[in-house]
Amino acid sequence: MAYFGEARAWELKTPIYLLSAACAEFIADIFLCPLEATRIRLVSNPSFASGLVGGASRLMKEEGFVRGFYSGFGPILLKQIPYTMAKFAVQGKAQDAIASAAGVNASEMKGGKKMALAISSGIIAGVVAAIISHPADTLLSKVNKAGAGGTGSIVSRLGNIAGEIGFKNLCLTGLGPRCIMIGSLTAGQFAIFDIVMDATGATKFHFHDPNSDKH
Repeated sequence: MAYFGEARAWELKTPIYLLSAACAEFIADIFLCPLEATRIRLVSNPSFASGLVGGASRLMKEEGFVRGFYSGFGPILLKQIPYTMAKFAVQGKAQDAIASAAGVNASEMKGGKKMALAISSGIIAGVVAAIISHPADTLLSKVNKAGAGGTGSIVSRLGNIAGEIGFKNLCLTGLGPRCIMIGSLTAGQFAIFDIVMDATGATKFHFHDPNSDKH
């Protein structure tokens, strides 16, 4: 905002949402990938280890650091980066649209109205994010299972898995429940965020239309 100026920041608010979300998620995924690889292995094979620490230790010992922990790094980027970009960009757009339809300024809303705005825009954002990231989520759940996709490179393994599943199933199998889960989860995240912000007296950044007289 300070770098671009108010008018230019308003024009670029969607690219700013998308780029900042992508950068933040990329960094987070570096730390998330080993945990996700271990979790999926434990879920797919409960006898693999008794817990996260034991599972991570065995995974590294048997498959090495890169193959064991980061064989799913590509899919997790393809899943999480579009997911996070969509979540924040769509939530911002949905929030603006709902507030505009109600004839109010989102930055001035408080109490129940503010919570309703967070939940409704969060549901919309979560459903869109779930749809966009679902194919990569399906691939990620498969590639971290022992022997999935053969023994070639990660790219060839992903190609084999995608071919076995088929494009339609890759995009649609399990999508309904995931939309419900992610939609409700995202709504809860934005609601909790607003509750914490109010409890601590912090204020949330909002883009402002420089041509509007409501800010």
